[in-house]
Amino acid sequence: MTLPRRGSTPTTSTEGPHRQVDQLAPPELWGRLVAAVFALPEVVEGHSQVSPASSRAVFLTDREVESSPERSLAPGKRLEPVHLHGVDDTSVHLVLPEARGRELVDVGWAEPHGYADFGTEFMVYGPRDEDELATVVGFVSESLAFARG
Repeated sequence: MTLPRRGSTPTTSTEGPHRQVDQLAPPELWGRLVAAVFALPEVVEGHSQVSPASSRAVFLTDREVESSPERSLAPGKRLEPVHLHGVDDTSVHLVLPEARGRELVDVGWAEPHGYADFGTEFMVYGPRDEDELATVVGFVSESLAFARG
């Protein structure tokens, strides 16, 4: 069970691209988020196929093709289960099993992606402190496992 996120829900954009507009991760913490994600096993950084240029795609080194379209943010392209938005946003878009994603929404960590096609796409809010950093990296790990099938 995931503990609720403290505080109010961040404001997010109502128009594309779907982004977080307040309660951002401090720049130093955002940099540590990026470093922690790309230190996970069997991942590599790339350019997102569906997100603004400031975003960093998380690709898998052991799998390039999706097993099903709901396991990628870029269905029909290289498997992209996660992308990290830039320092002016700090949110993370990722795919999770629908029930797990709804759980994160219910406890205040995430919201459904504004342009979801499958109900598996979510925005996780940027971490504001050390504890939240570890939690968000954990959600990214869950997404990578889901993408692998």
